Amino acid sequence: MKHGIYYAYWESEWAADYKYYVEKVARLGFDILEIGVGPIADYSQTEIKELRKCADDNGIILTGGYGPTFNHNMGSSDPKIKAEALDWYKRTFDVMGELDMHWLGGALYSYWPVDFSTVNKPEDWKYSVEGVRELADAAKPYGIDLGMEVINRFETHILNTSEEGVEFVKEVDKDNVKVMLDTFHMNIEEVSIGDAIRHAGNLLGHLHTGECNRMVPGKGRMPWREIGDALQDIKYDGNVVMEPFVRMGGQVGSDIKIWRDISRGASEEELDADAKRSVEFQRYMLDWK
Repeated sequence: MKHGIYYAYWESEWAADYKYYVEKVARLGFDILEIGVGPIADYSQTEIKELRKCADDNGIILTGGYGPTFNHNMGSSDPKIKAEALDWYKRTFDVMGELDMHWLGGALYSYWPVDFSTVNKPEDWKYSVEGVRELADAAKPYGIDLGMEVINRFETHILNTSEEGVEFVKEVDKDNVKVMLDTFHMNIEEVSIGDAIRHAGNLLGHLHTGECNRMVPGKGRMPWREIGDALQDIKYDGNVVMEPFVRMGGQVGSDIKIWRDISRGASEEELDADAKRSVEFQRYMLDWK
């Protein structure tokens, strides 16, 4: 099992100098840095080579996360939007290939956050399945797996539960399309977090972790023993990436709806210390081998 953290724990925008965070997470004891792929399609060859070298030199695996914009909606019923989205994803996959990245997860079946005034779940589901099949074919030559993130009802309407995630992935029927679960979202939607993980079974490709208020694992009331037992039951040995959000401000704070300083004024050094303790806690609670 490999353990990681999403760069935006420290940031207020959906882009950053990822080399800085590669070096930071290596010092803190992580195996993975999850980056936002939004800007990477426009990286220069110099930027790509420098980031790849930095990750290699520090022994850090790069994975990708993305909350697609409206114009990157592979589940759109508008052929022009879908074509624009597919073109952007193809350019992003090109760069991911050069960066030796093999995972991209998020609401890749739609866009985020959703405008709920326009939703039609059965129709949107159908278009999303069709779009993800095309996306999976585009990602396949690069060895990239796609994670269909199951997200709470306040952020999307398509995949809210593990049961829906499994149904969707089975309907897409592509071997590089996986279920992606997140403890924060499961805390809202699932009757049993452990059973949700067990239901995903061998379709689970990636797990996001965090407390019910989006703090780092170990600082809240999430049932970590139950989660660890469920991961052992399904013999999960994939990536576990914490995705904490504790600071107000910027586009990140606005999109994630952080309206108070959950960090209580923590400095960067204090955030680092919390992350270090948290990955140690997460390894202890979730590693089963």
